Amino acid sequence: MNLIQGDCLEEMKKLKDNSIDLTVTSPPYDNLRDYNGYTFDFEGIAEELYRVTKEGGVVVWVVGDATIKGSETGTSFKQALYFKEIGFNLHDTMIWHKKNPVPLTHNRYEQGFEYMFILSRGKPKTVNHIREISTCIQTRTRRKSNKENGSAFRSREEYTTTNPTKIKTNVWNYTNANKKLNHPAIFPEQLAEDHILSWSNEGDTVLDPMCGSGTTLKMAKLNNRKFIGIEISEDYCKIAEARIKSINKPML
Repeated sequence: MNLIQGDCLEEMKKLKDNSIDLTVTSPPYDNLRDYNGYTFDFEGIAEELYRVTKEGGVVVWVVGDATIKGSETGTSFKQALYFKEIGFNLHDTMIWHKKNPVPLTHNRYEQGFEYMFILSRGKPKTVNHIREISTCIQTRTRRKSNKENGSAFRSREEYTTTNPTKIKTNVWNYTNANKKLNHPAIFPEQLAEDHILSWSNEGDTVLDPMCGSGTTLKMAKLNNRKFIGIEISEDYCKIAEARIKSINKPML
């Protein structure tokens, strides 16, 4: 089992250059989450992610902002820009729309989303778009050119098509994961799986350097990917280990 208990920055330094196809993770951003007092070196982790990511590999960075003294911190944007500074492309800015956000009773609209920054090292080598049922009716025009009696004329022919499916938008809707696993920030399993299916192929290596309760690792195993998870908390490692072992599939 590729589950490592330890500081993610130190443990990532042991990974080979250009060895990871996909990272799906969420940092302990701002003061929104309590990770038992552990610290978080964003810049160091970002630089290690760049080093270990293969050319064409992708990092999915799920993050939000705290509100401090009446103002959102903007930490999410600062992190996205830092990733760009060190060489990543900001391939897409996606939104996780929460179907059941926790009411915070602030003097603003309820916070119903988090950012999902899709960061790539060069052009993504794998893009398996998730599609959904389409109700869009398209009218297309076909132009013809013909010659008769030495003179040319053009005709137009219009026809209507309905595509059965379309590529999903970059706003994905998920219900928050339940809290039964005793972890403060659990990914919806479908969120992790959709990114794994989108940006990797079977046999690829998926990393979660702050794997918490192990959702990314569980969904990687379910979808026939190799995986590496790093978690500093012994308690969370035990939760992740149990979830991985519950998947009755051989390890790749």
